Parts: sequence; structure tokens; C-alpha cells
Amino acid sequence: MGSSGGGYGDASQKIDYVFKVVLIGDSAVGKSQILARFARNEFSLDSKATIGVEFQTRTLVIQHKSVKAQIWDTAGQERYRAVTSAYYRGAVGAMLVYDITKRQTFEHIPRWLEELRNHADKNIVIILIGNKTDLEEQRAVSTEDAKEFAQKEGLFFLETSALEATNVENAFLTVLTEIFNMVNKKNLVASEEQANSNPGSLSGKKIVIPGPAQVIPSKSSMCCKSS
Repeated sequence: MGSSGGGYGDASQKIDYVFKVVLIGDSAVGKSQILARFARNEFSLDSKATIGVEFQTRTLVIQHKSVKAQIWDTAGQERYRAVTSAYYRGAVGAMLVYDITKRQTFEHIPRWLEELRNHADKNIVIILIGNKTDLEEQRAVSTEDAKEFAQKEGLFFLETSALEATNVENAFLTVLTEIFNMVNKKNLVASEEQANSNPGSLSGKKIVIPGPAQVIPSKSSMCCKSS
């Protein structure tokens, strides 16, 4: 069997990684719409409130590896908050979503962040997302405010429009690529430690340290291009 060129393969291709990413934020900020846009490239104006929890998957290729993103979406309503610990279990990425036209949804972000930090792995990759940039004339949260908060908390930040499909792909790719790089750094460290403790085990195998070409832009510079 010849290998498929370019690492894209077909649907039956082996999956190298599965990354669980959770969407959190108040209800009606567009979490389910962001997910539908990413997973199926759809947008529905009469979206129903999410009841409980659901997830969608999409497989993409990052640095020639096949990565399956498992994106979990939850009801943002308070009464469903009991879902927490099981919902966050195993999550390696989180998207913290607010609506740029509703100031309150942004003001609740610190509370969501606190919940995330209480329940999720401490190395979880987090991106703050200001959704609904198509409603610019109703904007109630300035890009500057959100950018400042994201920098202070060490989060990535992008503004998106699920309606116009602006930056949705970019937001997921930012999170997934960062997770991918972290996982590979961990694997690299593990294989180095193994080599040091048992020099024979990896003799003849060269461990390649990623060069400067793979440096990820700093979190602040990932910011808010609303092109």
C-alpha cells in the first residue's frame, strides 16, 4: 500500500491525537453557533437553547498529524452548572465566549474563568472569544477592554462572528495548535528523560529539538485581527 501524500489521507486515516475542548460562557452568546460553524460550517438563526451537554467532532491536520477535535458545548444557564466536573474532565482546551453586544456576558467571564480553573487541568489552553462582531453598531464591550483582560489572565483572544464565519476557524486552530505544541514538547521531554536514564534505549535515534521556526507567537500578539 502506498502512503497517501501530504498527510491528509482519507476518513479512515488513523487519528494521532484526540483533543477535548469545552465551550463555556453565558447562555445565548453563540457557543452552539460557533460550534456549528466549526464542525459543520452551518449557522442557524433559530438555534434552540442547548439542554445539558452535547459535543461535535472534526478532524484536521496539524503539522502532518491527524488531530480529532472533540468540542463540547453546554447550556450556559445557571441551573445546568451542576454539570461542571464531568464536563471539564479530560479537557485540554477551553473557549470562553461572551457577546460583544451584551456587557453583562463579558462581566461574567471572570466567574467562568474561576470555575474553569477550579475544575480543569491547570495546563488547559484558554482562548477568550468576543462573538457577534457582525453587530458592531450594538457593541457594548470594546476590543481594548477584552484584550487587556486576556493579557492580564494569560489568555489568547479573538473576536468572531459565527454568522459571518469570521475568525471561528482561526480561534479553534489557535487553541488546537497550542495544545498540539504543548503535547509534543511533553513527549520530547519524556523521550529525552528516557534517553538520559537509559542511554541504550534510544541509541541511534536522534531527538530533534524544535528550532526557532516553530515558535508560537506570544499570546498578546495573537490578538484581535478582525480581518
